[in-house]
Amino acid sequence: MRSDVVKKGVERVPNRSLFKALGYTDEEIERPLIGVVSAKSEIVPGHNMLDKISDAVKRGILMAGGTPIEIPAIGVCDGIAMGHAGMKYSLVTRELIADSVECMANAHALDGLVLIPNCDKIVPGMLMGALRINLPTVVCSGGPMLAGRVAGHKTSLSSTFEAVGKYLSGKISKEELDEYENHSCPSCGSCSGMYTANSMNCMCEVLGIALPGNGTIPNVYADRIRLAKKAGMAIMDMVNKDIKARDIVNEKSFHNALTVDMALGCSTNTMLHLPAIAHEAGVKFNLKMANEVSEVTPNLTHLAPAGPTYMEDLNEAGGVSAVMKELADIGKLDTNLMTVTGKTIAENIKNAVNRNPEVIRTVDNAYSKTGGLAVLFGNLAPNGCVVKRGAVAPNMLQHTCNAKVYNSEEEAIEAINTNKIVPGDIVVIRYEGPKGGPGMREMLAPTSRLAGMGLDKDVALITDGRFSGATRGASIGHVSPEAAEGGLIAFVENGDKIKIDMINYTIELLVSDEEIAKRKANWVKPEPKVKTGYLRRYAHLVTSASTGAVFKDLTEED
Repeated sequence: MRSDVVKKGVERVPNRSLFKALGYTDEEIERPLIGVVSAKSEIVPGHNMLDKISDAVKRGILMAGGTPIEIPAIGVCDGIAMGHAGMKYSLVTRELIADSVECMANAHALDGLVLIPNCDKIVPGMLMGALRINLPTVVCSGGPMLAGRVAGHKTSLSSTFEAVGKYLSGKISKEELDEYENHSCPSCGSCSGMYTANSMNCMCEVLGIALPGNGTIPNVYADRIRLAKKAGMAIMDMVNKDIKARDIVNEKSFHNALTVDMALGCSTNTMLHLPAIAHEAGVKFNLKMANEVSEVTPNLTHLAPAGPTYMEDLNEAGGVSAVMKELADIGKLDTNLMTVTGKTIAENIKNAVNRNPEVIRTVDNAYSKTGGLAVLFGNLAPNGCVVKRGAVAPNMLQHTCNAKVYNSEEEAIEAINTNKIVPGDIVVIRYEGPKGGPGMREMLAPTSRLAGMGLDKDVALITDGRFSGATRGASIGHVSPEAAEGGLIAFVENGDKIKIDMINYTIELLVSDEEIAKRKANWVKPEPKVKTGYLRRYAHLVTSASTGAVFKDLTEED
């Protein structure tokens, strides 16, 4: 066993004495040591109940003959961090989490890992660390919260952000606004739409590194506790058979993940996290692959914010397995790949049933013949930018608009709140990228404010930052290269025309080369917004959004 290095032989008496200080018996020390990495905290609703999940995982490990050892991980709540400087610290924690998983697992020579995340960057961060060191690994998330209910309609976190826009534009009263505040998030769990957290938990299921049900079983269901116990048993089977993370997560499983991503209409942030995960798995990932898959993959679901259904509805309709079965039946998935169940995808989804074709549409009745995400390329984004096409009004898929330019999220929100944005505009928010932000803030506040005001079908947004998975409308993020690196978005001026074609994957700034050259000649690179601490180090080390905003390899510094 890998852990023998810390527990076998006379020379390890000091090491064993420390295990015994923790109360471990000789029998426990002799068994495989399994790290249970829990992001439990009392600041993230998706993580508040992770102690119950980790307890269940540990029981499963004990039942299968292992010794569970719980270790912590951090996590930022994007919803609480949203709309202020705290959001700069969201994406950047992904690398901290990956590093901490590597450090803790290697420092203590653990034999395997069960990762217990739930929200946003915590999911990819943990998986990145596990793939880097390539141990037997199972992901077991905490599960989504239930949808809220206001005035007889299901609601979610995005409903609260949009409610602010409705209130500011006089469409609802303060009493109605209070209803959204008090009843939109009724339980713990990751927020109830197909936002980033649930998108990534579904992606883990498709990659095969999590058990079926990981992406959709609600946090408060007993099924979630049973799933956690099975995850504990599954990791022991992997350790005994020496099946490692990279044996499951490989080039073919990433193609499957992209395919299901398009069918589900997941968060645009999957186009940051999947490349980053692939990087740690040693798999090449090009954003153009997303469009190639999208062209041949039908969009089968419209979960919030794209439509009126929620994660609990997807779970009741058959979950991710039912979506995969629809795709497998038309030959879109490689079903021969091994998973953490010890079985192939084909075996896992063999009995999957689509119980509600209104929630999971059949291929013949798909929302569209192409996928829910699109990566646009053109002079404004030669390395790509990303939009949740499945949540865009049809009239906005192909259009030309007038630029109104802002150098921060705060400036854009002020313009929206003071009614300076009108139909036909595109709000350009720059210097919010990985380096320029720094930290590539999510900007749910401006997008939801426009949606609440009823402008999401008439106004587009584009940024070198990113948008929350809860965003809907023509919101285009991840523009690469970013403004801080001298990307063309730095030279857009008020009144410029921008032509967007989400059907043909293009975006163009309609300004002559001569005029652009003049603007570049007069450009002065702005001073860094943050000059101290981790954010400054992050800005120095981080790469482009087009490569997943991972850190530079040391060879790039040589």
